[in-house]
Amino acid sequence: VEDINNILNAGEVPNMFPNDERMAVLEMVRPAAAHLGLESQLELWSFFTQRCKEMLHVCFCMSPIGDAFRERLRQFPSLVNCCTIDWFKAWPKDALEAVASKFLKEIDLDDDVRQGLKFICQKFHSSVREASVKFLSEQGRHNYVTPTSYLELLTAFNTLLIAKRAQTTRMKSRYEVGLRKIASASEQVAGMQNELEALKPQLIKTVGEVEVLMEQIAKEKTEVVEPKKAIAQQEEAVAAEGAAKAKAVKVECEGMLANAMPILTEAVSALDTLKPADINYVKGLKNPPGAIKLVMEAVCVMLDVKPAKAKDDTGKSIDDYWKPSMGLLTDKNFLDNLKGYDKDNIPPKVIAKIREKYLTNEDFTPEKAANASAAAEGMCKWVCAMDKYEKVAKLIAPKQAALKEADGEFKVLMVGLAATQAELKALVDKLDAMESDLAENTAKKNQLEADVDMCTVKLERAEKLIAGLGGERDRWTEEARLLGIRYTNLTGDVLVCAGVISYLGAFTMNIRTEIAEEWVELCAQQDIPRSQTFSLSQVLGDPVVIREWLIAGLPNDSFSIDNGIIVDNARRWPLMIDPQGQANKWVRQMERANNLQVIKLSEGGEYIRTLENAIQFGLPVLLENVGEELDPSLEPLLLKQVFKSGGMNCIRLGDSTIEYSSDFRFYITTKLRNPHYLPETAVKVTLLNFMITLDGLSDQLLGVVVAKERPDLEEAKNNLVVQSAQNKKKLKEIEDKILEVLSSSEGNILEDESAITIISDAKIVSNDIAKAQEEADATEKEIDLARMGYKPSGEYTAVLFFTISDLAEIEPMYQYSLTWFVNLFVASIAAAEASENVSTRLEHIKDHFTYSLYCNICRSLFEKDKLLFAFLLCSRIMGAQGRIDATEWLFLLTGGLGSGVDVAKPDREWVTSKCWNELTRLSKLDAFKGIAEHVASKHQMWKVVYDHDSPHTQTFPDPWTSLDEFQKLLVMRCIRPDKVVPAVYEFVSCNMDVRYVTPPPFNLSACYDDSAATIPLIFVLSAGSDPMAGLLQFAEEKDMSMRINYISLGQGQGPKAAAMIKEGLSAGNWVVLQNCHLAPSWMQALDRICEEFNAETANPDFRLWMTAYPSPIFPVTILQNSVKMTNEPPKGIRANMTRSLQMEPIGNASFFDGCSKPKHFKAMLFGLCFFHANVQERRKFGPLGWNIPYGFDDGDLRISVQQLRMFIDENDELPLAALRYATGECNYGGRVTDDKDRILLNALLEKCYCSEIAESSHYRLTESGLYHTPCEAPTMEQLTGYIRGLPILPMPEAFGMHANADITKDQADTGIMCNSLLLMTQSGGGGGGGGAEA
Repeated sequence: VEDINNILNAGEVPNMFPNDERMAVLEMVRPAAAHLGLESQLELWSFFTQRCKEMLHVCFCMSPIGDAFRERLRQFPSLVNCCTIDWFKAWPKDALEAVASKFLKEIDLDDDVRQGLKFICQKFHSSVREASVKFLSEQGRHNYVTPTSYLELLTAFNTLLIAKRAQTTRMKSRYEVGLRKIASASEQVAGMQNELEALKPQLIKTVGEVEVLMEQIAKEKTEVVEPKKAIAQQEEAVAAEGAAKAKAVKVECEGMLANAMPILTEAVSALDTLKPADINYVKGLKNPPGAIKLVMEAVCVMLDVKPAKAKDDTGKSIDDYWKPSMGLLTDKNFLDNLKGYDKDNIPPKVIAKIREKYLTNEDFTPEKAANASAAAEGMCKWVCAMDKYEKVAKLIAPKQAALKEADGEFKVLMVGLAATQAELKALVDKLDAMESDLAENTAKKNQLEADVDMCTVKLERAEKLIAGLGGERDRWTEEARLLGIRYTNLTGDVLVCAGVISYLGAFTMNIRTEIAEEWVELCAQQDIPRSQTFSLSQVLGDPVVIREWLIAGLPNDSFSIDNGIIVDNARRWPLMIDPQGQANKWVRQMERANNLQVIKLSEGGEYIRTLENAIQFGLPVLLENVGEELDPSLEPLLLKQVFKSGGMNCIRLGDSTIEYSSDFRFYITTKLRNPHYLPETAVKVTLLNFMITLDGLSDQLLGVVVAKERPDLEEAKNNLVVQSAQNKKKLKEIEDKILEVLSSSEGNILEDESAITIISDAKIVSNDIAKAQEEADATEKEIDLARMGYKPSGEYTAVLFFTISDLAEIEPMYQYSLTWFVNLFVASIAAAEASENVSTRLEHIKDHFTYSLYCNICRSLFEKDKLLFAFLLCSRIMGAQGRIDATEWLFLLTGGLGSGVDVAKPDREWVTSKCWNELTRLSKLDAFKGIAEHVASKHQMWKVVYDHDSPHTQTFPDPWTSLDEFQKLLVMRCIRPDKVVPAVYEFVSCNMDVRYVTPPPFNLSACYDDSAATIPLIFVLSAGSDPMAGLLQFAEEKDMSMRINYISLGQGQGPKAAAMIKEGLSAGNWVVLQNCHLAPSWMQALDRICEEFNAETANPDFRLWMTAYPSPIFPVTILQNSVKMTNEPPKGIRANMTRSLQMEPIGNASFFDGCSKPKHFKAMLFGLCFFHANVQERRKFGPLGWNIPYGFDDGDLRISVQQLRMFIDENDELPLAALRYATGECNYGGRVTDDKDRILLNALLEKCYCSEIAESSHYRLTESGLYHTPCEAPTMEQLTGYIRGLPILPMPEAFGMHANADITKDQADTGIMCNSLLLMTQSGGGGGGGGAEA
């Protein structure tokens, strides 16, 4: 905003451009500026800024609501001075209708209806705007009606109408299809019976033919085919045996050959490797090595080549194989001859010679031959292989002969077998022909049987269908008819629903109902189709889903159920105003199975990471305990700014772009009782008032009391609720399944066996469930009847909760959680007196809990509000019992509204104009008709009442003696408003008990007992109160004086306090945070620290104490979950003196009884306590009491008491002068700045610090003697007993004043009380959870 202010004012933002960008700008404008003769940098820059001012247009939009607008205008005056202000008012009627017309033209509607809807939509908008003004004036709650709300109305209407029309059409269609199927089945029954009669004779004839043919086939098989088949099988067995024998011999031969074949293969492979070069090499040798000659010689022998004759060196004739070898090598087929050698017929003399001469030769090996040449190696291998193969072949020869013989025998057998099989085949073919005829006849018979069976089955199915669903026919017919009507009425019903969702979420139940009824009437006036009575749950609710919500903890009342439906149907995410935590509890239970993520804005950046993961994976998220402003980073999520990226839905959250799952759900709750959400926040969410209602809370508290008193009943009830919900869900699912099957079944339903089976089975289960549900309903009625005996307790206790919850309207620190309230109620159930009679027992619980609640609440109330609370408690209880009329209650608070009856005012001075106006308005009430005339005619009798010091105790003139105590208050308000407060004391005492007008004294020990390491204690301060002295004294009693740390909050003290709390949690110290109201910015951090307290990890000795003046910024969560205390001087002389006697050191027996002069000490101590009460109570009288109101406190009394004891102990004579000076001039007088007040203070003190009080046993402290010393040297019990007998409300004479001195004070007290009660009456509480109004 500051930058925009600068742009508007100077046309630029100072220092926005760095030097390099500035120079670039100057260069760009230089040509244009040159025409004007501008050259310097300063001139160029001025030219640029001037152009910007001329060309730049700024549009700045701001909401005028809230403080931000006013503050920004004050800080940035250019927003006003340099702008043309265009204040956008609310859209006029014609604009609203024009927008509605654009939206509605796209919807399938009749023209007349469309015209009516245009008018109705703008009336919706206008009526809610008016209701919001009334809502603010009556209940102090803000609700903004914006164009966004109107667009939401139209969008919601369009979306919901399309969806509901489609749903209704689908449901109606399913019922109608189901009815048609049932009707079709009924019609087919007669036709199928005739068809069955016609089929039966044909079936009998065909069955006879089939039986004859079957006998012929059986005879042929037995007498002809089977014997021949047996012979063939025997011959096949013999042939198989021969084949097996031949196969065995063959396998053996092949096995033996298999051993030799690798060697032979290797030799042939070796020959394959020989190249012509290898052969040529050997051929070219003139004098070959011996190894080559030896190998060639063996080859020649194998090939039976004759050697040449030659002579050796001695001339002896020898065989020479080399020359023949050369001849072999020269033969081009040499290698092929070796490869094709007849290995099976090697001559015996050849192989014998080879084995004898060559194989035994050590030089005849492939290895040595390889040394000579590759050819020699290969031929050597071949010779060796022929040798090995010949050995194997000798062994195989006999086997092969046997194999040949076996093959011959097998062939002979097969010839005989073939002839037999041919004969058998002819017989089988004949048999097949007969069986073919049989098959045809059998098929015919089967078809007839199938037709008969199908006809029979169809009849059975029809009977099942009609029997199973016949009972549903009437109901389905009615449902289809109602759905048709509902479809017609959807236009008006959905429009009202859309209005409720878009506009009415923030309103209380009474206002929401009132506006909805107006809208329905408006639809009727415009002839828009709609239901006679409107119900959001009837139009948009699903009974099964609603039951699941109730089981998950949704309060069982129509207002809460409507809230759940709004959450389920609203387009915007819900923000639920939830001071009692009901919505939070419901969402947690409902979404627990879906892995709900719970986050808080106080978690810093951590919650954003959790939120990002949940958005990506489609998990539900609950954002709890938000304030009146939401984090701006949530805006894209609240506005659902989803976009497509890479074919996926994405959303930008902060600096991250993440995938957006359609399953993601977002819930927001706030603990604030009356938050003020500005329009810019309200338009982004669906605001919902989730404050619990009287009915909803009554039901919950009934469950609590029954669970404690009759756990068997409550357990049975809870089990039945769950069982009933499951049964009804199953029944709905089964009906949907039946209708789906009927709708999806094509053709004749009776031919679809699976469909009939599904329907029949489903109906059986449905009947069983329905029967079980009937039994459960009967049992539930019995249980409910037994529980009803406890219902008064639930209703009574709910009234008490709304009483205390409304206290927050008069003081923000008066916050109490429902959990705390329920725990206190449970404690009272346990502590109350037992009784066998239920009514008596409930009466005991009621009495115990009411007083327990009163005591617990009183300790957290300021003195001015304690009587107010007692009166509110009493009147709300009586109002709930019907003993207080709502109009009479409103008159007490306001004095009546409008004009009264037309009766002339009597000319009497005591009848003031205000008094008479109120009397005339009072006369308009039924119980007071004629009272104004009576006062005018019998004014002397009424003046007697008026003049009395205690008019509220007097009997009114006839016929007004029959007025009850409350009605007398109304008369008192008119004629003596100053006596309304005393009359209220009497009223509460009479209708409840005197205990309720005598607040219990402050007890720090009891407050400490109610706290824990995770439950802080808060001192709510008032002017002049300082609880630190008492707290330090209490710490000494608890041996914590050395383990107590305290810090006064203020700027920069937050981190120190956080460190102190962290240390205290682990070490078990006490931590005192003083003046929390001075650190508003740190309160959110303190809230987060307290939320993170864990009972399992915190030291049980740890306590967190806080002191604060009332402040609206104090965290509601801490207030609701803490023990709150006020330590004000109690109201009245009696209560003040009682408290003084219980304080340190007076309450210490050794101090009280330890003085050496007990008579003087106790008398003057009594006088000092009276003086202390007197100077404090005089403040109520305003300038009559003190010119300046002083904050006299317990410290003044404490030091004065200690000085009194010391001076008396240390002096033989009574040192009155010293005591008066120390007390009157120093302790109390040190506060007094006005000289007249100082004189008065010392005069009051002299009355209490004098020799007479020390010596007398009955010294009068007031003129009438009502206040006097009880006796000589009284005990503490005597003192307290005497003080208890004093009046609750002191008379003016106790302060030395005239009897009329308290008129102004009492009138002011009456005004304050009535205004406070009016605030609480208008608060709206729980939407019907008020007191007398209910």
